[in-house]
Amino acid sequence: MLCRTSTVVSLLCLLCTTALAQDRAPEPAAVTLFENVRVFDGKSAALSEPRNVLVRGNTIEKISPDPVPVDRRATTKIIDGGGRTLMPGLIDAHWHAMLIRPNPAQAISGDVGYNNLTAGAEARDTLMRGFTTVRDVGGPAFGLKQAIDEGVVEGPRIFPSGAMITVTSGHGDFRQLSELPRQVGGPLARMEQVGGAMLADSPDEVRLRVREQLMQGASQIKLTAGGGVSSPFSPIDVSTFTEEELRAAVEAAENWGTYVVAHAFTTPAIRRSIAAGVKCIEHGFLMDEDTAKLIAEKGLWLSLQPLPDEMRLGFPEGSIQRIKAEQVWDGIAKTYELAKKHNIKTAWGTDVLFSRALAQRQGAILASLTRWLTPAETLATATGTNAELLAMSGERNPYPGKLGVIEEGAFADILLVDGNPLDDIQLIADPDKNFVIIMKDGRIYKNTL
Repeated sequence: MLCRTSTVVSLLCLLCTTALAQDRAPEPAAVTLFENVRVFDGKSAALSEPRNVLVRGNTIEKISPDPVPVDRRATTKIIDGGGRTLMPGLIDAHWHAMLIRPNPAQAISGDVGYNNLTAGAEARDTLMRGFTTVRDVGGPAFGLKQAIDEGVVEGPRIFPSGAMITVTSGHGDFRQLSELPRQVGGPLARMEQVGGAMLADSPDEVRLRVREQLMQGASQIKLTAGGGVSSPFSPIDVSTFTEEELRAAVEAAENWGTYVVAHAFTTPAIRRSIAAGVKCIEHGFLMDEDTAKLIAEKGLWLSLQPLPDEMRLGFPEGSIQRIKAEQVWDGIAKTYELAKKHNIKTAWGTDVLFSRALAQRQGAILASLTRWLTPAETLATATGTNAELLAMSGERNPYPGKLGVIEEGAFADILLVDGNPLDDIQLIADPDKNFVIIMKDGRIYKNTL
């Protein structure tokens, strides 16, 4: 009797163990097969001939001119592309995810919970415009990134810089004169408390602030090496950080295997940043040709933005911000021409701030690059080229893997476009109509087919 009972118990244990193992077994990865699509791979000057593209999980598994067999499971989606264009998700390399919808006063002084909720809503809109990745170059985006990565809200991949680091009266210092004098080691200003910008007025303070951003998950570090348009007490012509201060940031970032990006318009600010080891210059709209040559010779990155006139005209006429904008805008075309002439590694972004309406024109701002580039070069800049810049984050890259390309083994960040954007670049200016499928990380967020 005892033997028979033991046998029954053993069988029950085996059945329970098998059931638990089945419960714990991972579900098969979802499969999506795009049939009959023409591929823009993020690099080439032309579309491919008709292809079939297989996505398994979050990765592009196979690209073939021949039929691709798949299992007909419930998790398998077969999409007839009908000859439409399959291309990588777009990448904006100069974005401020937390600073799109609020005005400056709301961003600094308003309720943090409200700002976070509106940033989450804007993140979904960003993704629905076909931007599957952004490099955030200033703002408290760490929580938003986490919420997106965990699926709490929908939005693009975020490469966060955290708070932009500035000096007293530098670009990003939005304090009022009534908040002076600053006491080193004293209470933080409101802009610092909310994580928008951090003040650092010595090499040691710079190291501290850089390490704080890295501790929170920064993939790269942003410093403001010269004056800016939107900051009230930051003249355009001024160089801010000393070379020693900039070098302290570079050293701290390189110790973490990543790089520093510097906001700089003028030749002195750019050259000082280069001397300190900065790897990417943002803007550069007032530099001379010799400085452009230096950037090219050193193989550094220049992150440019074809800023639309609406941004300049958005500042009240006669305001200090409008006056500074007038100084900068004339240099935009010249800088793009210098970048092309000297074959500088050039990234693209929008730098939209405090305007939901302008953010909705994100694709149109990209399309405006055709003033200097072909449509294929324009799309490559916002896909494969921008992805090369993102990869400079090295071990701090929050999404290690291939972005910005349609290749086997790359992340499945994919747009299906109703038409050929190499023939008609304006297709990307109307994503609601023309992006019929938006996929990020293998998941379809929009499908109007």
